[in-house]
Amino acid sequence: MSFFAVLFALLAEQLKPLSNLNPIHHGLTGWVRWVGRNFDAGEDTHARIVWAVTVVAPAAMIAGLYVLTNRYSTVMALGLDVAILYLTLGFRQFSHHFTDIRDALEAGREDRARELLAHWQNLDASELPRTEILRHVLEYSLLAAHRHVFGVFFWFVALSTLGLGPAGAVLYRMAEFASRYWSYRSQVTGVSTHDRLMSLSQTLFSLVDHVPARLTAFGFAVVGNFEDAVDAWRRHAVLWVRPNEGTILSAASGALGVRLGGQVAPASDDGKDVSRTLTQGDAPDVIEAQGSTTGAAPQMAHLRSVVGLIWRSVVLWMLLLALLSLANLIG
Repeated sequence: MSFFAVLFALLAEQLKPLSNLNPIHHGLTGWVRWVGRNFDAGEDTHARIVWAVTVVAPAAMIAGLYVLTNRYSTVMALGLDVAILYLTLGFRQFSHHFTDIRDALEAGREDRARELLAHWQNLDASELPRTEILRHVLEYSLLAAHRHVFGVFFWFVALSTLGLGPAGAVLYRMAEFASRYWSYRSQVTGVSTHDRLMSLSQTLFSLVDHVPARLTAFGFAVVGNFEDAVDAWRRHAVLWVRPNEGTILSAASGALGVRLGGQVAPASDDGKDVSRTLTQGDAPDVIEAQGSTTGAAPQMAHLRSVVGLIWRSVVLWMLLLALLSLANLIG
């Protein structure tokens, strides 16, 4: 059933993508803000409580709802799977940024591309040359694909096999969102945030994302240039400050034969409202690397290559999930 749930959710998301301003995302921001306001009093213990209520509680609620629904009707349980995956899994939650920037670059409107990039990731892109614009777009798109598709995919399948339905998808997305929210609130809006809470949310998301990041990198290697991807993964993953990012981007660099990493643009402070910006998918997710991988300088052709790499990876994991589902039925 997991295979059909993922398939139906991806098809639904392609046919009817969620609006950037949909009430679900606004409600998510309100939930995280409310939990922080009511459960965080500045102590280390409170940071753990806030994270548990923010992330674990919604996942547990969905797990319980799925178990009850599945006892009553398998079809209704499948419907719940599809509904939750539709809200948590999909390309359209970030692909419009990629498409708009690509179109601007193809039209020779580099200033517009810089503006769109700055809006997407809240960084100062005003002085970036064309090659650096392309590099940033490639890096952010690869990470967005992982966090919106492959990471959700892994945790959904992992907990679904335990009979918990879409709880894994909720767990992953809430952990990812919480890590962005507290960092964004502190770094961009100027509102003080409990340092322990910000650090804990990022650390726990790194743990949650540890296995999915390496599976994503492996998938990129399989559907791309395998030997170069593995070599780049082994040699260059340590360049990135965050290990999970380094794993994904170094493997993708080798798979595509493109140079990634290098200096980052500082975040811009344009007075954006946190709820508006976060619900549109933006965050101060500056990718920090202490050097570059080997490979060709980013070109327009690499934008098409990265789209192909991501879609081939989706097909790979869907085929594996189909085989697992078939083996389970036969067994």
